[in-house]
Amino acid sequence: MTNRFEKVVSLSEALTHFRDGMTLLAGGFGGVGNPPTLIQGILDLGVRDLTLISNDTAFPHIGIGKLVTEKRVKKVIASHIGSNPNAGAQMTAGELEVEFCPQGILAERVRAGGVGLGGILSDVGIGTIAEKGKQKVVLDGKEYLLETPLTAEVAIVHAKKADHFGNLVFDTSARNFNPLVAMAGDITIVEADEIVEIGMIDPEEIVTPGVFVNFIVQSEGVNWQWAWEK
Repeated sequence: MTNRFEKVVSLSEALTHFRDGMTLLAGGFGGVGNPPTLIQGILDLGVRDLTLISNDTAFPHIGIGKLVTEKRVKKVIASHIGSNPNAGAQMTAGELEVEFCPQGILAERVRAGGVGLGGILSDVGIGTIAEKGKQKVVLDGKEYLLETPLTAEVAIVHAKKADHFGNLVFDTSARNFNPLVAMAGDITIVEADEIVEIGMIDPEEIVTPGVFVNFIVQSEGVNWQWAWEK
């Protein structure tokens, strides 16, 4: 019988859950908090035609920006793509479909997907082109746009520490979107810098409980150079 408290798997086993044409949620902000080993694994696997949901498209050779640079992504849902000129060039050339969403609304849409809400109401974008294709709702005499929830077939998350059940601790600002992303995947795969036995993480430290996590892989470390390191 499979031990439901043991979620640590090899990278090769984790990669069996990725396929062409899938929807992928990724934690991170400008590459910080993107899971490097999983991203490299996706590249090595040759997966393409992804619909990528993330705060941004990182930088050309950092984090999920690598997936965009290698033209593995057909559509991205993000708050901005300005830090990755390859994303902008592909969008202009008609090679990459981009759905822009204000950062706070994007976070709430992912959270809504993770907790099973039917959507959220927001007045951001009323009277602008952001209304296009969105349902309007009037509540107490005020008009709102219905923002639909976001989920994905697989969510990838980078944690500082995980126990074998998947309780997670994040590294300062690398926490960013990761806790929300962890809730919104049909399958959530965590890359952890450190994996410890169950009971070794103080319950008060845990940000994401293991109930949201399906698999954990050991991180091989960041395999890119940050802008401030040059």
